[in-house]
Amino acid sequence: MLISEFAKRSGVSIHTVRYYEKEGLLKSIRRNDSGRRQYQQSDLEWMVWIKRLKSTGMSLANIKKFADLRLQGDNTLQERKQMLSQHALYLKNEIGRLHSELEIVVYKVEAYTEKLDLE
Repeated sequence: MLISEFAKRSGVSIHTVRYYEKEGLLKSIRRNDSGRRQYQQSDLEWMVWIKRLKSTGMSLANIKKFADLRLQGDNTLQERKQMLSQHALYLKNEIGRLHSELEIVVYKVEAYTEKLDLE
């Protein structure tokens, strides 16, 4: 598939696709006889994973490191597992922190509701 279709199917802009390629997140993109990028289904699946990692707050630098390890093959499975385990721990801590912040906001909403109900 060409870049326009790839961008549409992956839900990112053409600019983002090119940027990710330039940054080394998308590698080994083939080109057709006219020099236009040709994306495969596997590239689309990888883009979904990039978006998921990014949405969880993983930095582009760490996603790039993960991408580099991925291209090296199964001999990097332990390193990739370790990266994801560390990221999962970060997410658990962040969820806990956000839950505490939510409790404070909910408390204040309830306090304001009570105060308004007394007026």
